[in-house]
Amino acid sequence: MKINGKHTRSIWAVGEDAFGIFDQTRLPHEVVTLTIRTPEDAAHAIKSMQTRGAPLIGAVGAYGLALAVRNDPSDDAIQHMVEMLAETRPTAINLKWALWRMRGLLLNQPRDKRAALAWAEAAAIADEDAAMCEAIGRNGLEIIRDLHRKKGGKLNILTHCNAGWLATVDWGTALAPIYMAHDEGIPLHVFVDETRPRNQGASLTAFELGAHGVAHTIIADNAGGHYMMNGDVDMCVVGTDRVTANGDVANKIGTYLKALAAKDNGVPFYVALPSSTIDWTLSSGRDIPIEERSADEVLKMTGRTPSGSVLTVEIAAPGSPAANPGFDVTPARLVTGFITERGTCAATEQGLRSLFPAA
Repeated sequence: MKINGKHTRSIWAVGEDAFGIFDQTRLPHEVVTLTIRTPEDAAHAIKSMQTRGAPLIGAVGAYGLALAVRNDPSDDAIQHMVEMLAETRPTAINLKWALWRMRGLLLNQPRDKRAALAWAEAAAIADEDAAMCEAIGRNGLEIIRDLHRKKGGKLNILTHCNAGWLATVDWGTALAPIYMAHDEGIPLHVFVDETRPRNQGASLTAFELGAHGVAHTIIADNAGGHYMMNGDVDMCVVGTDRVTANGDVANKIGTYLKALAAKDNGVPFYVALPSSTIDWTLSSGRDIPIEERSADEVLKMTGRTPSGSVLTVEIAAPGSPAANPGFDVTPARLVTGFITERGTCAATEQGLRSLFPAA
């Protein structure tokens, strides 16, 4: 998508022994890139959320493993690095999916060919993610077109967290159809949940939409239900970090509350995802491991002062503890439908298998 009007992806190869990413912890105040040269640096970037978004960390993990294979292509080394990288973010399944795919390929190849194959496979995973997200955009665009035909006038779409190109290799999941609808000339406006405690909506989604010229308004997380009740939201669309076989959805904490409000007010609630986000091994969202993150993300906030300095400040009563689950699970019954690279379907196991019968 666009940085200063120039098309870019969120991950790119730097020669054949490094790759580049945006440091998302510095956005929206600074656009800073990082060059990753070791698997340990890749693991740190994922764990610290310098890079984030379920599809993107899958690509970062794949490239990180490819860097490790250059140093040691042995079976034991590959298995060790797969386990190390997989532990950095437990909830998003795309990371494990990419690492398992890489491992399955490499362990069946001669050692002297593994380094080149690993680098090529990481690049293929990145390219496939961009293509899947573009297809998600086209399929979601049909929903927005149909809604616009029925309603007429400007559409108001609410989204939670960040599911744009910064969370994927390109295009995004939930934001891809929004970008395509905007480019097609459909009048729309996006309500952007601030998405505390890390504020990915305010810092990343708003940054993306502004760079692409999409009209948007940042709202407090607790305001979404108010706007839905008042008839100001025509559609909700979010991304996801893992979908279980029965259609339950794990996404950034707060998604469940938006789905409840949407259900109560008759607002369509869609989840956009590539097939790499489906975990066919789990039958229910109750089985998804929920990442518990640092209390500091709740107790502190980072922002820019009038002088231009970027500071982190404490916002809570001294000595008060905080809990910080990174995700919640939205039951399939609250989801209107899934938008995937193969089309749209009901949020059920039958719906998913109608698109992915060979899974």
